[in-house]
Amino acid sequence: MTPRLLIVVGLVAAFGGVLYLSAHRAPRSPGGHEAGTPSPAQPKPPRPGEVVDISFLYSTEKKDWVEAAAKDFQREHPHIRLTLVGKGSLDAAQAILDGRERPTVWSPADSAVVRMLASDWATDASHGPLFAEDGEDAPRPLVITPLVFAVWEDRAEVLRKASGGGAVSWKVLQKAVTSPQGWPAIGGKPEWGFVKLGHTDPTRSNSGLQALLLATLEYYGKRGGLTVEDLLDPRYQEWMKSLERGVTRFESSSGAFMTDMVRFGPSRYDIAVVYENLAISHLSHAQGRWGDLRVYYPALTLWSDHPAAVLQASWVTPEQKAAAREWLRYLRSHAVQERALAFGFRPADPSVPLKNADPANPFNRLASKGVRVDVPPVAEVPEGPVVRDLLTLWSRVLAPGR
Repeated sequence: MTPRLLIVVGLVAAFGGVLYLSAHRAPRSPGGHEAGTPSPAQPKPPRPGEVVDISFLYSTEKKDWVEAAAKDFQREHPHIRLTLVGKGSLDAAQAILDGRERPTVWSPADSAVVRMLASDWATDASHGPLFAEDGEDAPRPLVITPLVFAVWEDRAEVLRKASGGGAVSWKVLQKAVTSPQGWPAIGGKPEWGFVKLGHTDPTRSNSGLQALLLATLEYYGKRGGLTVEDLLDPRYQEWMKSLERGVTRFESSSGAFMTDMVRFGPSRYDIAVVYENLAISHLSHAQGRWGDLRVYYPALTLWSDHPAAVLQASWVTPEQKAAAREWLRYLRSHAVQERALAFGFRPADPSVPLKNADPANPFNRLASKGVRVDVPPVAEVPEGPVVRDLLTLWSRVLAPGR
């Protein structure tokens, strides 16, 4: 064999070896690492100058607190670009389910909405879990606030007397709003006219949903354990439908609803079902306009615990999850939790006292207007399917005009 032929044979053999190795290389996963090898346990830290984008979809009731915290957070964490998106809790849940919103972190007003979305999300077998069950990514409270009644004081005294001298009762409210005699039916003044109850649209705003839940629980004399069977009882449906006919309008936003109560006074609403933090933020505006607006706590209330969760969805990258955890750790820090008091919220951190030496603290300043530290018993949050069926019932049967 000549030297030239040996060179040709060698080149052919080498080329064949390359083809063989290429054909038998281990397959790669979509993430780029070889199949059978573990994914990196932790995302790589961003390189100097690299920015990670995250979005925070949150309920609008905590807008002022969130925006104030975000401003300081961005200054201290330049490697994270935070986008804030305020939206009503139920609107946001539906938007995530439909794919119209794809946030990194979601914080509705209430755990009931988290349970409902988790239940709805799981109906599609192609979806993995949307929420982590434990750890930093799992839904955990940011701030808390109970549901209360904001009532003009003269009206509240009539309602309390009709309720036996205790807390304002949903059953008394139902009797009052359904009576063709209006306020005189329960001892009020004829010039007050009909009883005007207000709560938000329960299919769009969480405070409206909580109002339905509390009225339903009082009807059945329950503190928890609400079932779908309870909702299908025709006598309950008729009672609830009569109550809802007394609601003058269904606003989509709790904030806009409370602003209207202060702006128009008893001509628009005699009594409003709202979050404690919103009542606190509006009490000082109401004094001197239409009389004395006060906070009253129902015999049974519900917490809005404002859970926040890093979503486990396919659109959230490991780097975004790491950045989102930094943001949530900041919101849960002692200083930021303490700052929530100024916005009428109760900190989720139990080490932050509700009362302190600050005279501007609303839990000191507004005690004479009914704001108090202790709260009545708190109802249990129903399971997701019960919440969904209650909303369906309201849309099909209970809403005025049905």
